[in-house]
Amino acid sequence: MHQLNIAILTVSDTRSVETDTSGAFLRDAIKQDGHKLVDTDIVVDDRYLIRAVISNWIADKSIDVILTTGGTGFGGRDSTPEALLPLFDKVVEGFGELFRSLSYEDIGTSTIQSRAVAGLANSTVIFALPGSTGACRLAWEQILQQQLDASHKPCNFAELSPKLKAL
Repeated sequence: MHQLNIAILTVSDTRSVETDTSGAFLRDAIKQDGHKLVDTDIVVDDRYLIRAVISNWIADKSIDVILTTGGTGFGGRDSTPEALLPLFDKVVEGFGELFRSLSYEDIGTSTIQSRAVAGLANSTVIFALPGSTGACRLAWEQILQQQLDASHKPCNFAELSPKLKAL
């Protein structure tokens, strides 16, 4: 397995390091799967603050993958997709579609309120996940775990890592 460097951003007006169960799940999952956690942060749900953190991480050549959790719903302050979409060089339309399809099995039609998105920016793949721990677990176990594994065929996002291409 090729180790990817991953950063995690929790977007929440109420969570702290102690109460961020979604971020904790993602931190544990990436380590368990042999990846390296290189940075974490928590910001309030403000598109400009989100964009500032993500922009710095996109510019950091050592970060391969960024995971965000929170701010993808339809609540008044939910703004993660609005923060990220202008930064993407390419949108990964299939991620949101697949996530909602899998999520339907758990939460039924409420999945239509998920605005989970993904994209590529400066060779960094970015996945915006809902804020619930269950949604993060579903995304990791049924999509990201495979797509961040360089041995997954016929294709995966690990192959896009500039460091992997250099091997």
